Amino acid sequence: MADPKRNITQVINDYSKRLLGFIRKRVNNDADAEDVLQDVFYQFIGNPQPVDQVTAWLFTVARNKIIDRQRKHQPEALDENISDDDAEETYGWNELLFNASDNPEQEYLRNMFWEELNVALQELPEEQRSVFIQHELEGVSFKTLSEQTGETVNTLISRKRYAVLHLRERLRVLKDELLNY
Repeated sequence: MADPKRNITQVINDYSKRLLGFIRKRVNNDADAEDVLQDVFYQFIGNPQPVDQVTAWLFTVARNKIIDRQRKHQPEALDENISDDDAEETYGWNELLFNASDNPEQEYLRNMFWEELNVALQELPEEQRSVFIQHELEGVSFKTLSEQTGETVNTLISRKRYAVLHLRERLRVLKDELLNY
């Protein structure tokens, strides 16, 4: 009977370079590529079923891991979620909130938005509010938040998504009023 450890080592040696090249073309940086490669081989080692077509299996798993990784790292931004896709807007949240004009009317509208956002944020459960504020407003990465809180990145992304959905609904009326004045 063949030694399973030898077979696993042989597969890793035979496919690492090619698989890493495949992954590198599809991710942002070498560190991410190495992580995906490690995940693929970890899944291969932990797979209880025999793999007949090793090459196809490895590349399929790699592609799936890349897709999963991209989905995890594309959280929804507030502006994307509260925009009205059906309307042709020439004036959006960014122009209102971050325009440096000294226009008193714009300053009033900007203050009104921040007040409403604060009220809407207070309606959220603490976990959702905290993740949203830290990630969206303070720019803290999900990875850093995960390390600080001990929560998984997926949990944090999910919490932010619920916060964004609440804020989108809560601020929809205000947005219509402010952007169509």
